[in-house]
Amino acid sequence: MDSSLTQTVVLLLLGALYLPVIFFAIQRRDEGHGTATWLAATYALLAMALNVVEAFRSNGETPQSNEQFFYKLQIYAAFTLAAIFMLALQTFLKRETWWTWVGVWAFWMFGLAIILTNAFNLPDVLWKNGSLVLRRDRLDTSWIILGWLVYSVSLILTIADANRQARQQLFRNRVSYWWPTIFLMFLNDVMLFSGTPIFGQPIRLAAAIMMAYVIGTHHVPDLKLILRRGLVYFLIAIVIVTLYVAGFLLLQVLFGGEKFFNPLLAGAFVALLLALIFAPVLAMISRTVNKWMKGDEYDASRTIHQYSESISNILEMDRLASIAVGIILEAMQIERGFLFLVDGEREANGSKRYKLRSARSPEERQIVAAELDEDGVIASYFLQEQRPLLQYDLDLLPSMRVASPVEREWFNLLRAEVYIPIFAKKQWIGLLALGSKLNGNRYTKEDLNTLSSHASQTAVALENARLVDNLMQLNNELRTARRALEKSNQDLERIDQAKSDFISIASHELRTPLTVIKGYTEMLLEEKSLDPNFKQMMDGIHEGTLRLHEVMDSMFDIAEIDSRSLKPHIQAIKVGKLIENICVELSASIMERRQSIKVDLPSLPDVLADPNLLRKLFHHLIRNAIKFTPNNGKIIISGNYIPAIINMPNGGVEIVVSDTGVGVDPTFREIIFTKFYQPGEINKHSTSKTRFKGGGAGLGLALAKSIVEAHGGQIYVESPGYDEINFPGSHFHVILPLSKPESRPFREDKTVAPMKFEMGEKRADVR
Repeated sequence: MDSSLTQTVVLLLLGALYLPVIFFAIQRRDEGHGTATWLAATYALLAMALNVVEAFRSNGETPQSNEQFFYKLQIYAAFTLAAIFMLALQTFLKRETWWTWVGVWAFWMFGLAIILTNAFNLPDVLWKNGSLVLRRDRLDTSWIILGWLVYSVSLILTIADANRQARQQLFRNRVSYWWPTIFLMFLNDVMLFSGTPIFGQPIRLAAAIMMAYVIGTHHVPDLKLILRRGLVYFLIAIVIVTLYVAGFLLLQVLFGGEKFFNPLLAGAFVALLLALIFAPVLAMISRTVNKWMKGDEYDASRTIHQYSESISNILEMDRLASIAVGIILEAMQIERGFLFLVDGEREANGSKRYKLRSARSPEERQIVAAELDEDGVIASYFLQEQRPLLQYDLDLLPSMRVASPVEREWFNLLRAEVYIPIFAKKQWIGLLALGSKLNGNRYTKEDLNTLSSHASQTAVALENARLVDNLMQLNNELRTARRALEKSNQDLERIDQAKSDFISIASHELRTPLTVIKGYTEMLLEEKSLDPNFKQMMDGIHEGTLRLHEVMDSMFDIAEIDSRSLKPHIQAIKVGKLIENICVELSASIMERRQSIKVDLPSLPDVLADPNLLRKLFHHLIRNAIKFTPNNGKIIISGNYIPAIINMPNGGVEIVVSDTGVGVDPTFREIIFTKFYQPGEINKHSTSKTRFKGGGAGLGLALAKSIVEAHGGQIYVESPGYDEINFPGSHFHVILPLSKPESRPFREDKTVAPMKFEMGEKRADVR
């Protein structure tokens, strides 16, 4: 009775050991294999139920005479457990044919039901051959064992096929853990089928533990590494024991008959010798086993040192990529590798995207660039973790399932196994993508640490190469911009020449017909018998002809200046008197606009200049002031003597035409002196020469500048800005050089009265 109770307690304890397996499987259901973990829990739960049933049977809760029924129950359960095992493996491998195996189980169970109910009325003896007899009561177990064999062979073929098709070494290593799991299940079930008593089915418990572990653990230890180390420890143990025994026996043979021989001292002496040779023997065995089992045989510190020396002084991007990747591939025996440059680009909506472009020479096949969203799971991993990413994790981790399909497809096409980000000053600047190892081994933690060290050393060289690459790209852009600028300058020169040619042709070709029209209109106007209505029309024609003739004169002057054929007729000119005459000529326009003009000039020395050109100069400046000054505005003309300076050794005369008009935009201070420049809309023209902001040919200021420069002077404008509401005004400065120095410092000549001239809407006062 005590023995039966002990067996029950042990069986219940063995059954209770399935509970941690069930809890572990359920807890790891989010590791990327949810369905497989539930199947593993179901496997453990059914196995636990068998232990509980066996515990009650051993305690006498079921009739002792029903041993055959319990044996068959275990065989049926073994078949069902094999089916659950197959379903767990199929869902773990993401196979779409798992439902086929559900059908196979249902078919076999249907056959079992037919056999148990004897639906076909089979005889008790189905087949007999001498001493071999097939009885009907054993047909059910034979049918179930046959189904178990189908599942077992299929399990072996499925795992072998998964190992062959697995692309990542890490996944192949994880699949390899199914081999010991299947072996434990086979061993337990074969012993069960053969009638070998197995108390509590502990081997099945080990199989359940292995199944739950391999399904619920994403990163499992390297099985090949475990085997290599186990083999090394086994061989070193055999060698040490063999050497110890051989050494001790040798000492006993040589000195056993001597009185001083002490077995304890002899054993200690042999152990000391073995301790001295243990390290080299262990290293030799390790190298032999690694070579035999294709283990990694590179020196990490030496590789890092060689890598650092090789890339430190490389500034060409494609050469850096070739050498850096080449050293890593050769040292670690890797199949393929790429170096990508990462450029962060901020978009209009504020989000940031990272563009990955391969660093390759133009002769190599280029890889299509990828774009990663800053908020995407892949870019976020690199930016936050700043450590290598395995393709195995990218494929299987649940957190990576939300990655963009486009991004996942781009990484899959690289056929790489590990991606190492390169950071410099906390900025993501590069990415190393490396394929699988040639020896078929997985990337260990030591490998990833070594590659991270390579990435850190690459950062400095890559940053320098990027700076040089950016500088070269900038130089190319500058050369392109320079060529474009030169072409634009040539085009502008051709356009300017075309404008000059047009002015020259138009001024020459139109002057003669305009002179004829002007002459005939003047003759008709002098005719006293002309009808008053016709006379009014002729006045309009004559006024338009004079306006057109004035424009042609300006164009002719511009053409002469452009062709450098203008020859000023120099003579002494009193600037004040000249300006006074111009103001009188424009008095009608001033009165029409209700403006006032004030001329306040001191006595100035005579200027040697062409009187006609100088008249045109100030005529254009004063008329320009009238045009861009509103009604009731003011115009002031002032001047002063300029002593000798560097560019005017004889001194000069400065005339300033000021107004209270709209002003000039500071950015247009140079442009307004170009030919055909219009400050407003081009189609805003007027027949009136002085209408407020009225249009014109755009030649007045250009001609003024040309006249001043033809006399060796300067002209420029000062203005706070352009404002049609507050009217800040402008000041046009004209500086004309003197041809000879004054014999004494210039003083006001008392014999020549200064020019004081003021003209308003209803008065004209000249003093």
